[in-house]
Amino acid sequence: MTEIFDLAASNLVSPIILSFALGLVAALARSDLTIPEAVAKGMSIYLLFAIGFKGGAAVAANGIDATLLMAVGAGLVLSFGLPLIAFALLKIMTGMDRIDAAAVAAHYGSISIVTFVAATSVLEGRMIDAEGYMVAVAAAMEAPAILSALWLVARGGSGAKMDAGLMREILLNGSIVLLVGSFIIGGVTGQKGLDEIAPFIVTPFKGVLCLFLLDMGLIAGRGLRNVRGSLGMGAIGFAILMPLVSSFAGLALGMLIGLSLGGIVLLMVLSASASYIAVPAAMRVALPQANPSIYLTLSLGVTFPFNLTLGIPLYLAVAQSMTGG
Repeated sequence: MTEIFDLAASNLVSPIILSFALGLVAALARSDLTIPEAVAKGMSIYLLFAIGFKGGAAVAANGIDATLLMAVGAGLVLSFGLPLIAFALLKIMTGMDRIDAAAVAAHYGSISIVTFVAATSVLEGRMIDAEGYMVAVAAAMEAPAILSALWLVARGGSGAKMDAGLMREILLNGSIVLLVGSFIIGGVTGQKGLDEIAPFIVTPFKGVLCLFLLDMGLIAGRGLRNVRGSLGMGAIGFAILMPLVSSFAGLALGMLIGLSLGGIVLLMVLSASASYIAVPAAMRVALPQANPSIYLTLSLGVTFPFNLTLGIPLYLAVAQSMTGG
């Protein structure tokens, strides 16, 4: 337990976490600090491209093996299955109707790529290696949760259905296309390609991430301020409990397929994170009746900061304890 708190304390004073905290405090204090939307979108594009490219280059260096395929398969299983667990917990812990509960559940089966990057930074700071292809697992986990949410709604007779337009919206979502596309480019060009653009996607990466998290803090703070008092303790409790439940599912599958310590931690983080980019975009099309203030505030305003501050150190400590690493 002491180790967990030590890790958390170390994580809390990192530039990444403090940048998020600055944005959160500024928004809650009603500061006029803002990041222009075009700049925020540009940073998002940069981060996704850099993450995907470096992951593809790592796969090119190490090659494709059975563990990679099993890891992607585990990611798909988690992304399909975790929304079912989330939905059941929401029905027990909150008074949400079926559509809102399904929309929230979809967010908790998909992933937060920024939480993934923050975890990668923590591992690098502690000299813990992880499989480069975990970026491919992240990409695989973006969309299946949306399908599970639609199944949950359709099962209740609410009329939601999968059509060609929605499938296109899911599979061609900009974040998925950019992450997968840059991963392929990195895989084709390999280490040589990475060396050529390293001054662009390696050196400035953490600085851009800090600014991006400043913007995320501003968005999260505004969301918390706007829904203050409208979310019950059951919903808040779910947004903290669900990552813990999901992380243990990731731990079990990571150990089962033989991932390294770093790989297990990243699979736990992917399982525990909640989407606030790809899934909200899909929910606006698929379930327009769902309340965005609920699912965005829980995923971005509660689960995201929980994972950044306490979750990642906890998942690392548990993984080290279970693997002896």
